[in-house]
Amino acid sequence: MTAAPALRDMPAHGRNTYDPAAVRGDFPILSRTIYNKPLRFLDNGASAQKPQSVLDAVQNSYAREYANVHRGAHYLSGAATEAYEGVREKAAGLLNAPAPETIVFTRNVTEAINLVACSWADAHLSAGDEIVITQMEHHANIVPWQLLRDRKGIVLKVAPVEDDGRFEVEKFAALLTDRTKLVSVTHVSNVLGTVVPVAEVTRLAQAAGACVLIDGAQGVVHQPVDVQAIGCDFYAFTGHKLYGPTGIGVLYGTAERLAETPPWQGGGDMIESVSFEKTVYADPPLRFEAGTPPFVQAIGLGAAIDYVQALGMEAIGAHEHLLCDHAMATLRAVPGVRPIGEAPDKAAIVSFVVDGLHSMDVGAILDRQGIAVRVGHHCAQPLMARMGIESTVRASMALYNTTEEIDALAAGIRHAQKLLA
Repeated sequence: MTAAPALRDMPAHGRNTYDPAAVRGDFPILSRTIYNKPLRFLDNGASAQKPQSVLDAVQNSYAREYANVHRGAHYLSGAATEAYEGVREKAAGLLNAPAPETIVFTRNVTEAINLVACSWADAHLSAGDEIVITQMEHHANIVPWQLLRDRKGIVLKVAPVEDDGRFEVEKFAALLTDRTKLVSVTHVSNVLGTVVPVAEVTRLAQAAGACVLIDGAQGVVHQPVDVQAIGCDFYAFTGHKLYGPTGIGVLYGTAERLAETPPWQGGGDMIESVSFEKTVYADPPLRFEAGTPPFVQAIGLGAAIDYVQALGMEAIGAHEHLLCDHAMATLRAVPGVRPIGEAPDKAAIVSFVVDGLHSMDVGAILDRQGIAVRVGHHCAQPLMARMGIESTVRASMALYNTTEEIDALAAGIRHAQKLLA
């Protein structure tokens, strides 16, 4: 029997039917065993695995086309620069951004949010101005605003989340005033899986005169994203959760917002000219990319974008929706398991607690069965406090996961309950 061809080798017309088995063949790490058990990787919310095409792109960049970008007058530098700038076009295409110049490369989504906080917000907000976030944010979308609050005297307001994880737009809207200058919200909660209606949030915030930043760390992974349809001012995501390398992220900003954003780091290729008397800065996006950029990582991200777009974000979202429904139904059937976050149409992120057991113990026993999950507060301690818990076990699913892996997770939880009873 002939093995199914890997997705990267398949023509586009051969991918009309989503085939997780073929997809899994593209990810070398998924064929390995852990403690003599098949690896079942359900920790994708932290970082996703990489397809062979991404590994090949990074390897090829270092082995055949490596030279610094935007600097050399030789062939290799030109090739690397062309590849790097080509990824800017791919990232714009992924987000349906109007132009590659609206794409800024960062190290990750945390750096992207800090860029907006330390540059745009620092330049445009003053004491008494308000920023609205939500109770669902992870620390990367809380701490930068607290630093700004402490530095400039702004007011930080927090929109609530319901007991079941739903986000109520009306309660968010009630927080908006004529002093609201920025709204910074997650697209998808990394703990609850709740999908925030970001287009509606953006419309309401901008009607109040506020700028809008969407933290898409979990959003761009699970569904198509159209920043023009959303209408947001900024949208940030990170590469390693999108099957790309670590050390690369993207900040989208409208041309208007980027033009009014001052540089936040100096050096390297972010200038037009420098004298001891004056520096003239480059136009966006290079203005925000000081020093040697992570161009090899960007090239790997480009391969990852090619990969998910070949599969189709709609097809990925539909597959993950089936996985999420199966996971919720399967875990609810395990006595003593309590899901945290049951909002309708949530993304494929399932957090839960097991009565009488600490999440660390559950995670350790699952690990010995080859099942990789995240345990702890997931860098969202305020949300844990809101839900009245200290930690959860989190299964976050990706395009290569299967219902059989969810069933193995449920069996692993039952095994943990027996061992720790």
